[in-house]
Amino acid sequence: MPTLSTDIPVPIPVRHGPRILTIGAGSQGHAYAEPITRLHLGQVVAVCEPGPFKRAEFGRKYIWGLSNRSALPHEEFEDWKDFIKYEFSRRERVKTGEIKEGDPEFKGVDTVFITVLDEMHVHVVKALAPLGLHTMCEKPLATGLDDCIDILGTVTREWEILGRKTVFGIAHVLRYSPHNVMLRKLVREDRVVGDVISVEHTEPIGWWHMAHSFVRGNWRRQDMAAPSLLTKSCHDIDFLMWLLCSSASANSADPPHVPSFISSTGNLNQFRKARKPLAAGSATNCISCPIERSCLYSAKSIYVDKLFADPDNLEWPLKSVAPEIEDLYFNDGKPAAEKRLLEALAEDYTTETPDSQIKKRSWYGRCVWDGDNDVCDDQVVTITWGDDPLPRAKVGKGDNGALTGDAAALNGRSAKTAIFHMIAPTEKICARRGKIYGTTGEISYDSDNISVHSFATSETVVHPTKVAGKGHGGGDESMVENFCKAVQAAISGEMEASAAQRLWLGCEIEEIVRSHVAVFAAEKARKERIVVDWQKFWASEVEARLQKRTI
Repeated sequence: MPTLSTDIPVPIPVRHGPRILTIGAGSQGHAYAEPITRLHLGQVVAVCEPGPFKRAEFGRKYIWGLSNRSALPHEEFEDWKDFIKYEFSRRERVKTGEIKEGDPEFKGVDTVFITVLDEMHVHVVKALAPLGLHTMCEKPLATGLDDCIDILGTVTREWEILGRKTVFGIAHVLRYSPHNVMLRKLVREDRVVGDVISVEHTEPIGWWHMAHSFVRGNWRRQDMAAPSLLTKSCHDIDFLMWLLCSSASANSADPPHVPSFISSTGNLNQFRKARKPLAAGSATNCISCPIERSCLYSAKSIYVDKLFADPDNLEWPLKSVAPEIEDLYFNDGKPAAEKRLLEALAEDYTTETPDSQIKKRSWYGRCVWDGDNDVCDDQVVTITWGDDPLPRAKVGKGDNGALTGDAAALNGRSAKTAIFHMIAPTEKICARRGKIYGTTGEISYDSDNISVHSFATSETVVHPTKVAGKGHGGGDESMVENFCKAVQAAISGEMEASAAQRLWLGCEIEEIVRSHVAVFAAEKARKERIVVDWQKFWASEVEARLQKRTI
């Protein structure tokens, strides 16, 4: 791709592919726009972002480039509500002939990536639904079960009004990493370990990553975001549901093998005031703390001494601390960027600061032992399935009168258990690992390899995996590519949106919601110290809510 002297890619018009609006120019907005632009999967043509610096930076990188021209009105919006007003007006102006073919505004957008804060997803998705845009929403779908059901009802209702479906995806990117695609094929299609008996899956969050995102950052409080099982690990619950609950093939007519019971335990064990070192005294900010130099979680040590030493970290996580740091680094030099970073870390609140002000933003220099965080840093979820074989047509009787043929088998729908562990103090950052125990073998997997051991041969076969792109083992890039291909197939008329979605995304909106329901069931189990019956929970919390919305 041709680049300018500042190494910012020049956006190249794409003849085919979706025309994309990105709502939210934060780290995930960039994570998806970058491969779209680099791989020419579509064309990012507009951005909604309230922050002027972030909006301009995003536009220069992916929309209008570093030319001397300013952004056109239809290319940038301060608020997503402004875009919706504009788009309804634009469509009317096209109808009346005020905007003609060939005008810059004629084509508009057909696709949207929603990468705003989690709690805003429900409002943005519902407001956009009448426009009939193909939609990719950052995970989680919403921060509450009621909102997830509301989205399902709203989107499906608008499809009926529009007379057509659109492609609707969620950024459960673990489904799309080459590593996990291979793993699922080995387990579900090739059945290399026979029937699955049990799965142990771990997400090691990473010692400083937990502090960054869930102690000091946006996702530290349940009342301003959601439980960490949802904001951090809905990826992993979805991965387990995809691996063990969904049909082996997206085109299969078989119903999902839904769980029987879900239980969970978890707490905020590490990052709490009871663990604050006595020597820290009354200090609440690392920059002014007397033990800053010796503290493992010193913000200065993590962000300045450790992360700032590598320019690759400017995009994330340092841009979360100071959004303009990359621009300062390359235009004004490293000292200017470091100065701004230290200024941001020194910001703090006091006992006099209203809570409403505290929770509006992140506090990356705040003492990890003296913050307002309340989400779990250690949680275990257990999901159990019972036997649920489907009836088959081929039925016979053996010499002893027993059923034979397909009807005698469990057809991959046997009883099994999945145990998920989300844990904060780890060396690895988000490098998932696990074990799959089957009737004929055992699988060990991590971020680099999948090892399959056969009980019959006593041999172990290692399957190395390839990674495309940086995020989530290549999952970010693969998800974007699959989504854009699904949208292109739909807008070109090659296939209906639902068929394109099944082919490229492998799931419908109902499956997206089902994975979220599993998270909320686990949270109910944890908070109430109970075992949740899936069928009863689904009937009361999902079906009843959907029925209420149709009355």
